[in-house]
Amino acid sequence: MTSSNGPSAAAPVPPPRTTGSVLPDREALPDRVWTLPNALSVLRLLGVPLFLWLLLGPEEDGWALVVLMVSGFTDWLDGKLARWLDQGSRLGALLDPAADRLYIVSALIALALREVVPVWLVALLVGRELLLGVLLLVLRAHGYPPLQVHYLGKAATLLLLYAFPALLIADGDGTLATVTAPFAWALTIWGTALYLLAALFYVVQVVGLVAAERSAGRQGPP
Repeated sequence: MTSSNGPSAAAPVPPPRTTGSVLPDREALPDRVWTLPNALSVLRLLGVPLFLWLLLGPEEDGWALVVLMVSGFTDWLDGKLARWLDQGSRLGALLDPAADRLYIVSALIALALREVVPVWLVALLVGRELLLGVLLLVLRAHGYPPLQVHYLGKAATLLLLYAFPALLIADGDGTLATVTAPFAWALTIWGTALYLLAALFYVVQVVGLVAAERSAGRQGPP
């Protein structure tokens, strides 16, 4: 797929496809909306403002953890149902990582405002999301679909979604908070490192696609 400003139709540059390091190709999925996995993904998205309010309003950390646990369960369940019921879709492939990122960003904002995590950590992770937004604009400008979600990014997301509840527990008092603290920060550090490394892989992929397209454009049609 190329844009109207890219190389000629005689020398197209193929969009990224499935490899061993990415999830199934989003563009190969059917274009449907009304599926049970998509309904679960929408439910997860609706839980984001509730999660944020619980953390910043009444500071009901226990209920916030419940919302996060339900979100994690539905995240697992919608993927299983998509495979069991053969209801995978392009929309679902977009909603799933979007919900993960919204939970991460909202948790970061809440934890930073409550002075549980340092500002520099928020800057790193939010900056990473802004960078991916710029990469998405670059891909669209060149006529490419969004990159497939990398397994490394999925692993980093999982670590961070475990890290944030642990940080909330560690912020309390008592033996449980003391025991949880080192594990919470270990998950946070490893999750952040993998999250940034996944972003680096995305940058390399986008740069490679754009460079290949420009090279094909200079060579012209065979």
